[in-house]
Amino acid sequence: MDENELSWAIIGCGIRVHTALGPGLLESAYEECLDYELKQQGFRVGKQIPLPLVYKHVKLDCVYRLDLIVENKVVIEVKSVDSLKPIHAVQLSTYLKLTNCKLGLLLNFNVLHLKQGIKRVANNL
Repeated sequence: MDENELSWAIIGCGIRVHTALGPGLLESAYEECLDYELKQQGFRVGKQIPLPLVYKHVKLDCVYRLDLIVENKVVIEVKSVDSLKPIHAVQLSTYLKLTNCKLGLLLNFNVLHLKQGIKRVANNL
């Protein structure tokens, strides 16, 4: 499954979680439920994965943590905010560069319909 096919499956799982829970919960609740839903669909999912940063040839551990990474291809940043801001996409773009992943999804669950809270971010390798 390529990144685009995978992203559609991830969005479907996100919609199922949002339909069941609705808006207004903490990000950690949506993250746990999305992790569960993705694993139920048979996907390999990493949660809260430490992402080191190399600065001047020095590896700095646990500077960042990925919310979720699916099949080591798509990074998911889970949000529960009033609205997505440009800085959220920049943050995800940085994660994509550090992981060499091609695609990331920002999923903001604090919306009436999840399709209003989805932003795809591509890494132009």
